Amino acid sequence: DTATLFLELRAEAVDYVSLTPIQFKRQTETEFFKKNFQRFNFPSFGYTYMGYNLSDAKFKDARVRQAINYAINKEEIVKGVLLGLGRVSTGPFIPESWAYNKDVKPAGYDPEKAMALLKESGWLDQDKDGILEKDGIRFSFTIITNQGNEERRMTAEIIQRRLKEVGIEVKIKIIEWSSFVSEFIDKRRFEAVLLGWGLSLDPDMYDIWHSSKTKEGEFNFAGYSNEEVDRLLLAGRRTFDQEERRRIYHRIHEILYQEQPYLFLFVPDALPILNSRFKGIDVGVGGIGHNFIKWYVPRPK
Repeated sequence: DTATLFLELRAEAVDYVSLTPIQFKRQTETEFFKKNFQRFNFPSFGYTYMGYNLSDAKFKDARVRQAINYAINKEEIVKGVLLGLGRVSTGPFIPESWAYNKDVKPAGYDPEKAMALLKESGWLDQDKDGILEKDGIRFSFTIITNQGNEERRMTAEIIQRRLKEVGIEVKIKIIEWSSFVSEFIDKRRFEAVLLGWGLSLDPDMYDIWHSSKTKEGEFNFAGYSNEEVDRLLLAGRRTFDQEERRRIYHRIHEILYQEQPYLFLFVPDALPILNSRFKGIDVGVGGIGHNFIKWYVPRPK
């Protein structure tokens, strides 16, 4: 729990935690923290997303998923939830990665476009109650996310408010982590899930996006399947030519943002804080953990 961790940090009972944006900007700008801790701020190697259960009839039409992308103001989330400490995401890579496709531009906030796409895909407010229907089914779904992450809870609330404006009812359910994974994610007992991926420096994403990785406990829990993406994921694993791999992953980036199996939300800044008695810290491409083996605490004099 982030609040409990912060209390332990302030008591110097723990040495190293990741701060929330509000902790970084407002609660650690004190003489105590400046004297006893060292703070860092750099782009994290990961992103936050809302993933759909693609076996759910509501989300099978890509136009619906594209409409939700237009309906959500991602800049609002970056400013309001992250306090500006992050960037809008356009896909499965972050801008610092060589696999990132700069030609993939984020869809702007456009509720009118969202409503047009929903209407085009057959969702209409026939009974004039403010919620869309199709084939007698209301467009209502629940977002689940894990307990103890305030950024995700607040993000879900913004999504809930923005989607209500285009006729989609959203409920939010917060679940304890172990149950969240074992009972809901692994068993695909969800409609939509708010989560994040931490990435490796190599862009291989076979386990997340290949259609063979949808069994219980595997990472393609959205149930995404695309023949071209499957082929490209395998090709990316089978060549050592980085330029060829760059073309492969740029194309994957393009397809995933177009098809929107996830609502790609933001790349948060990493905000670690470490007790100042630790020396040898170096900020690299992957953050501060890359040379962890060289960290040390000087012997007392």
